[in-house]
Amino acid sequence: MAGNWQLAKRRPALEARARIVQTIRAFFMEQDFLEVETPQRIPVNAPELHIDAVRSGSWSLHTSPELCMKRLLAAGYPRLFQICRVWRDAERGRRHLPEFTMLEWYRADADYLDLMNDCEALLQALLPSGSLPVRDATIALAAPWQRLTVADAFSAYASLPLAQALAADRFDEVLSNEVEPRLGRERPTFLYDYPAGLAALARRKANQTDLAERFELYIAGVEIANAFSELTDPDEQRQRFSADEASRRQQGKEPLPLPEKFLSELANLPPSAGIALGLDRLVMLLTGAASIDAVVAFTPEEL
Repeated sequence: MAGNWQLAKRRPALEARARIVQTIRAFFMEQDFLEVETPQRIPVNAPELHIDAVRSGSWSLHTSPELCMKRLLAAGYPRLFQICRVWRDAERGRRHLPEFTMLEWYRADADYLDLMNDCEALLQALLPSGSLPVRDATIALAAPWQRLTVADAFSAYASLPLAQALAADRFDEVLSNEVEPRLGRERPTFLYDYPAGLAALARRKANQTDLAERFELYIAGVEIANAFSELTDPDEQRQRFSADEASRRQQGKEPLPLPEKFLSELANLPPSAGIALGLDRLVMLLTGAASIDAVVAFTPEEL
């Protein structure tokens, strides 16, 4: 009987993926990060309006290991990383899977600027040549990478300014259709300083409280990572969670409790920063794959 050629043809990509994962692990171990594994089935995720969890009995599969990893930070672990599977309901597309692999790392006594430096160093470890060929272009990886505020990006690339996009509830639409395709085309771009209302777990900037210390990393128009300086005020975090949960319920989504154990330990969290990087998308870029389907062993449709 002939083998499954669809699976067989992915072998070069899966071999490259394995090497990439091994390099990532070595990078963080050399930086004195502790690799951890946290439960993937949890009582409740952080409430997010545009992300729905996959239910598992009365609990849920985690959409991110963030809450558990920050509880470890609060318990005194200074540097952590994790490579794990995460689940988000009804996400499917050329760059999306409902079950995918996330790389997350967290630093105590750090902020989002430190994570930008980490990203630059990690990509240079993965590509010692200092460049990444993408379609008909070459992305230069030499640091420093471009750092562009959200407001400046809208001014440069969008058909309307940031404030107008927010007022018209068109931020996501304009960002996706007009801004993102222009980012990271010659060198990676950190899109940073998001409006505070779009960064539910991020710390506000001390001198500009309408902004949050959050960035997203783009390479060749593809969002690779989301990062921020962590909010450590449990009262403000509870207020933000409650507001997000109220918005979820207004949209008719299932009512969920707040993550009380996380909130009860948040006051012990030191000044810190964390980042989530989509490993499958990174492998797509590094291997030149046109779709996320090409860099995973099985797609949902093949099961």
